[in-house]
Amino acid sequence: MLPDPPQPNLDGPGHLRAGPPLRFAAIGLDHIHVVGQTALLQRAGAELAAWYGEGDDLSPLFEKGFPQARRAADPREILEDESIPLLVSAAIPDRRAGLACEAMHHGKDVFVDKPGAVTLDELAELRRVQQETGRLWAVFFSERLESRATLRALELVRDGAIGRPLQTVGLGPHQLGLVPRPDWFWQPRRAGGILADLASHQVDQFLVATGSPTAEVVAAQVANFAQPERPDFEDFGELLLRGDGASGYARVDWFTPAGLGTWGDGRLSILGSEGTIEVRKNIDPAGREGGDHLFLVDRESTRHLDCREAPLPFGAALLADVRDRTETALPSSHCFRVTELALRAQALATRIGSSALP
Repeated sequence: MLPDPPQPNLDGPGHLRAGPPLRFAAIGLDHIHVVGQTALLQRAGAELAAWYGEGDDLSPLFEKGFPQARRAADPREILEDESIPLLVSAAIPDRRAGLACEAMHHGKDVFVDKPGAVTLDELAELRRVQQETGRLWAVFFSERLESRATLRALELVRDGAIGRPLQTVGLGPHQLGLVPRPDWFWQPRRAGGILADLASHQVDQFLVATGSPTAEVVAAQVANFAQPERPDFEDFGELLLRGDGASGYARVDWFTPAGLGTWGDGRLSILGSEGTIEVRKNIDPAGREGGDHLFLVDRESTRHLDCREAPLPFGAALLADVRDRTETALPSSHCFRVTELALRAQALATRIGSSALP
């Protein structure tokens, strides 16, 4: 059985203690995830005070979707505003680490989209600045934090429903043509590579599900199977992890067909010593409505759990951490560990397939 997670400073489920809304701002609107990050914090009771975007980003969408917030003419207006303690960002990945360091030096906590860094040198600098400043550095692992069925599955594991967790299998398929892709998306040196980016979700879930305090990358592979006109791009990746008495396998790809009806059939399977859990995050191919499906098999029965009403406590917990100077929602140490493993897998990966680079 895994230990219970620490509890945030809340009056009740999903509610911060009474007080003025916590103000936050956004810099770097280069990925649509920033809209989800912003909406998540607003649902938890925070106030979007200002935002800054430049170039070919989501500024028009932000201006329309969040009309109450001020558009800053320069990012320094936000960084130097002491009334804004929290910054969210989904900047181009190779800019995220530098922006986060600058924000922490200005006394701000940071909630950044994944990948939080694209090189191990960037990660080392982030660690140094975070330890020096004492600010929070949280990475948006949405496939856990915004997946009701995944959170319910992890609760069941902590409660001992399947005995000791032995292995996870995480699948993160995505649909490539779902939205137009900017130039930086096709460049691993800027986007981080498929394992540093997409597979960080699966690394995060492995560490949480198995309770592994340490882990290592055993093997990793990447490929470009279907984009010969973009030879640097990776549309397939897989890795094998070894943890503290548990193992984990992850596969991520850009091959979800348009006919599925959602961006990807994301799955998490957890093998325990006394049972199994499978999460179908976005869709049940057998025909059940919606997403957030959980299948539990133990010594007594096989059953399906509809998790669509399960709580999503992360947003309120993060805001409580910013106010109380705690780390209950998503400790920076965990985010560093996930990011390092994903980056090491990316660096270790063997290139395979017909489009393999020399």
